Amino acid sequence: MLKMPTLVKEFGQRSEDHLKRLLSDVPAIEIESLDRNVRRDQQQIDLVAHVRVAGRSHTIVCEVKDNGQPRYVRMALLQLQSYIRHVDSPATPLLIAPYLSPESQALCRELGVGFLDFEGNARLVFDGVFVERRVDSKPPVARRELKSLFKPKSAQALRVLLRDPKRSWRVAALAAAARMSIGHINNVRVGLLDREWARLEPSGLLLSQPDALLDAWRDAYEPPAGDRLTFYTTLHGAAFDTAARGALGAADGQNNVMFASFSAAQWLAPYARVGTHYFYANQAGLGKLQQQLVLSSPIKGENVIVVRLYDDDLFRDAAEPAAGIICTRAVQTYLDLAAAGERGREAADHLRRERLQWHP
Repeated sequence: MLKMPTLVKEFGQRSEDHLKRLLSDVPAIEIESLDRNVRRDQQQIDLVAHVRVAGRSHTIVCEVKDNGQPRYVRMALLQLQSYIRHVDSPATPLLIAPYLSPESQALCRELGVGFLDFEGNARLVFDGVFVERRVDSKPPVARRELKSLFKPKSAQALRVLLRDPKRSWRVAALAAAARMSIGHINNVRVGLLDREWARLEPSGLLLSQPDALLDAWRDAYEPPAGDRLTFYTTLHGAAFDTAARGALGAADGQNNVMFASFSAAQWLAPYARVGTHYFYANQAGLGKLQQQLVLSSPIKGENVIVVRLYDDDLFRDAAEPAAGIICTRAVQTYLDLAAAGERGREAADHLRRERLQWHP
């Protein structure tokens, strides 16, 4: 196992190597020296590059971070700005990290700081030099971290938070509402804070950017695990709605079937009626659907699609927009629609405008 000083040294060397490659790709730049861990006025800067451009000297002051999430990037940018203010000669601040998300890159642009990451994203502007590179790739670690935030268990907490983004939550209260362990809630909390999708208030955790959270969830969304089953029913119109209410009603107080996707959207924010009906159900709920809707094999063409879920957690997030009508809430419906092709994306956009508008 490598000791920490060795890891720090290797990370510093990688940062220096990436900076060298970036500067060497610009013919007008001549590298005079690269110095690590430079101290000045009781401040330490990780990496300082002295260069010449068209005969003029320039200094590039670099802060190196092993975590490029917005929360840490913002602190690093403030440190760089503080240092630059005390540099007499022409100098440009530059942030270096293994990976900088689009949100972190936007922070750098906002505060006028250049950036460079190991994936190839870069921006450097000074003295007639303009370099900007953008790549779509993400390192495996970044993909795993983001994906884990939207896993089914973590998603329970996100759904609770998005029901009322203006409410702040203590860890224990959020854990109870989401039926999750405090340890798992803490992991979600850190993920939200690192990306600046949430902030800490005296009263607890508060979503600060619910739209950014929902955008990221939509882009990384994986439908709930289950078996997709298709059926045919002869019922339609009012007769179908009456029969569906019979299946959706939970006599024991436990939901085990609900409208999903386009069918849920029809009750939450009607956009365009489709000929197919969509449901989430467990095995017991499937039985109720088969009985109430008189479902048969789809020989005549499917018009009922049921996803038999492997996990019942989603049923705890059900909505009742009308008496006897149980469906997925707006957030889950939006995610399902956004993943349902072009027509689904149009319905998702409409639902978001109607039901998922959050204002400061």
